[in-house]
Amino acid sequence: MGDALQAASGGVTGSVGSVGYGLAAIGPAIGIGLIFAAYINSTARQPESAGLTRTYLFLGFALVEALALIGVVGPFVFK
Repeated sequence: MGDALQAASGGVTGSVGSVGYGLAAIGPAIGIGLIFAAYINSTARQPESAGLTRTYLFLGFALVEALALIGVVGPFVFK
């Protein structure tokens, strides 16, 4: 028991950036979910507009996914 307490008092070691990215990935995940939910909702309400709104679906998906990729690269750049 004493060893565990001594190890815990030594501070956090390792890569804390991976924990930070894990928390930062929640935002793009929610954004992608909202984009696909809006597309499904609009297609269900007006099926003939599916081709037009699919373009906006992929554009929004690509932009939100770029935020996640920036979150991966950011800790390496600013380290």
